Amino acid sequence: MKAIFQSIQDFSADELSLLESLITFRVVKKGELLLTENKVCNEIVFIEKGILRSFFVNHKGDEITNCFAFENEFMASFASFITEEKAEESIQALTDTALQILDRKALEKLYQSSFNWQETGRKLTEIEFVNLHKRMVSFQKLSGAQRYEELCQNHQKYIQLIPLQYLASYLGITPRHLSRIRKAMI
Repeated sequence: MKAIFQSIQDFSADELSLLESLITFRVVKKGELLLTENKVCNEIVFIEKGILRSFFVNHKGDEITNCFAFENEFMASFASFITEEKAEESIQALTDTALQILDRKALEKLYQSSFNWQETGRKLTEIEFVNLHKRMVSFQKLSGAQRYEELCQNHQKYIQLIPLQYLASYLGITPRHLSRIRKAMI
């Protein structure tokens, strides 16, 4: 986590020391839920090793995957974390996953300690917003096949590491349709 923050902002040794003192660690087993829908998200996690997915259950009872996070990436129910309201989604480990964790109090302590931490929080929020916007636009402008092609070009690890039923759900298509798309691309 420290290296990611250093790549965004130039932090002093004291600022990084404070960060290290506030981080906690946890291992989540494959299939285990890190957050369940209707609970308030009070943590932002950084993945040291493993894969997490965020999903919700629609009106038909189907699980819809809306996000994946891999090593050296952050994950949270950001809307719940920011608003302190119940999460709309659950977060599940797709593999045994080692996490570094900043809870709400720790993050507030960082923000209160220096402008650098506030600036970093703003930059990470902007990145998250842009990613969400791109995903929303892709659903409005692209077909399922085009979304899969874009994933193949820009996110090869999704194709290699994510089970097909979760990948299909993430793309907004059925596993059968994904299978047809994959065959057509060969």
